[in-house]
Amino acid sequence: MKESPWPMRLEGLLFREVVESDLDVLISFRNDPGVNHFMVRTYVDPDDLRREWLAVPSSPTDYSCVVERDGRVVAMGFLEIVDGAGQPGHPTGTEGVIGYIVDPRAAGQGIGTATARALLRGAFDGLRLRRVTAAANADNLASVGVLERAGMRRERHALKALWHRDLGWLDEVGYALLHDEWAARIGETAHT
Repeated sequence: MKESPWPMRLEGLLFREVVESDLDVLISFRNDPGVNHFMVRTYVDPDDLRREWLAVPSSPTDYSCVVERDGRVVAMGFLEIVDGAGQPGHPTGTEGVIGYIVDPRAAGQGIGTATARALLRGAFDGLRLRRVTAAANADNLASVGVLERAGMRRERHALKALWHRDLGWLDEVGYALLHDEWAARIGETAHT
């Protein structure tokens, strides 16, 4: 059985593995039109979402979590272990990709930023990953702000990199953080 970084408490939130009773809430806000405005995958079949989330605990690479505040699920966090690029024989399973979706009823309350921070903590302190990346539509200023407040640094700005059925070609920004940068930031916080 895999070692999970969850449960974790951070900033008044509980980050934990999904249970079946969470799925209706996740479906309700995952397919919300406002949430999907900037998503490339603008709709998820409820049966597919159920299967995907119920498979997380047995996946060797998926460490996604639900975010709970005061007993209510308010967000979902995605953490996937991936292989970095390099010549044959390079280390595998050393990188993570994170993402998040916040229930629109809880938007603007710091939950996205707290979720990104928890995902970084889970990736670096829990899973001991070397590097974590995230991407956002450049026009999604809320998501860009989340990644920057969480301490990630912008690495790229790709022009007209994503096709969106309603919005056309969109710019994408990529963010990253190395374990060394995370450790230095945590050390700075401990000494202030």
